[in-house]
Amino acid sequence: MAHISTQPSAGFSILRPFVAFGHGFMAWMERVAVANSRIDEIRRLQSLSDEDLAKRGIDRDHIVYYVFADRIGI
Repeated sequence: MAHISTQPSAGFSILRPFVAFGHGFMAWMERVAVANSRIDEIRRLQSLSDEDLAKRGIDRDHIVYYVFADRIGI
């Protein structure tokens, strides 16, 4: 009686380095996109008047800290 397995082998794959590179590249692109969106948010907040910033509870000197608060632990 013959047994057939349809599961892929856990051994060596010639494509593995290319797949790893692709995953790394996509992760890098995601980081770039997130950074760009934060820069856009900084620019948007900088264009507001001091009164509008005060309504949001943000000092002009702390806009960058406000935008990156989740990354720097504030």
